[in-house]
Amino acid sequence: MNGNTDILAIETSCDETAAAVVRNGRQVLSNVIYTQISMHTLYGGVVPELASRKHIEKINAVITGALEEAHTTLADIDAVAVTYGPGLVGALLVGTAEAKAIAWAAGKPLIGVNHIEGHISANYIEHPELKPPYLGLVVSGGHTHLIIVRDWAEFEILGRTVDDAAGEAFDKVARAIGLGYPGGPKIDAAAKEGNPLAVTFPRARVHGSKYDFSFSGIKSAVLNYINHAQMTGQAVNTADLAASFQKAVVDVLCEHTAEAAAEYGIRNIAMAGGVSANSALRAAMQRTCETNGLNFYVPSPVYCTDNAAMIGVAAWHEMQSGRVSGWDLNAVPGLRLGER
Repeated sequence: MNGNTDILAIETSCDETAAAVVRNGRQVLSNVIYTQISMHTLYGGVVPELASRKHIEKINAVITGALEEAHTTLADIDAVAVTYGPGLVGALLVGTAEAKAIAWAAGKPLIGVNHIEGHISANYIEHPELKPPYLGLVVSGGHTHLIIVRDWAEFEILGRTVDDAAGEAFDKVARAIGLGYPGGPKIDAAAKEGNPLAVTFPRARVHGSKYDFSFSGIKSAVLNYINHAQMTGQAVNTADLAASFQKAVVDVLCEHTAEAAAEYGIRNIAMAGGVSANSALRAAMQRTCETNGLNFYVPSPVYCTDNAAMIGVAAWHEMQSGRVSGWDLNAVPGLRLGER
């Protein structure tokens, strides 16, 4: 042993087949991602059964590629980690079955990782100085969480989405205004050409829960705007609509985060998840943190979207805490943050 801990990590929670080798929870030796976007674009969104089949088809090649890129072998790997939830059940089953088989055959420990915890842990790759406690904002296609990270794997949830997650709203609005799938990048690009003040959309607050999120109202307001324009024969400026919608979502995310930081006296803010790759959100959160004297952390875009490197980082912290999984590890599509 050379004193290093190398973890082979696997991620198949949705429509990316990913594998990575991560050393000591910080150094990414490889990070291979096969994306299914081109296939699902034909259907306007992710088709779960097709995603599962494509994972089966690609997973062995992706893992082999990750090991080769890291210049290592299974014999030199210290543990095998895998996302076991939340996500699409069929997709998760492919990854968990593969990880269990590899770990069993190679005689290595198996570590199940919560996908949301993985997103949070992505910040440690490029910001090794970041340590708990801090305020975390997870913004992805299926999740919007505002949390206090009390310890490496200890979380206090302050707020979560009560309906559509931010990324889900992006996808639905992009489809409604004719931009197609995937909605996040397409709205981000279109919004650069538009006026974010052209249309005023609601910034929803959840009664009785100041840090919960609700984005279905913004989505419905966009649909109503389009329907009204069509009925009255008015032209719809797609760029203005995209920019105005995006600003409404970004404003809510930034306001909630700043308010929570002030209430709980937390100075470090870390953002993660696929939507955190959005250029307008990154810029607005940076401004919000600078205005309020907060330190802002966010991964590079490649570590914001689904990847296995973040799973390897989270797994290392699990391993350091003495938590490994049994051979009965199974997919848990509805797994919540903090559950085991």
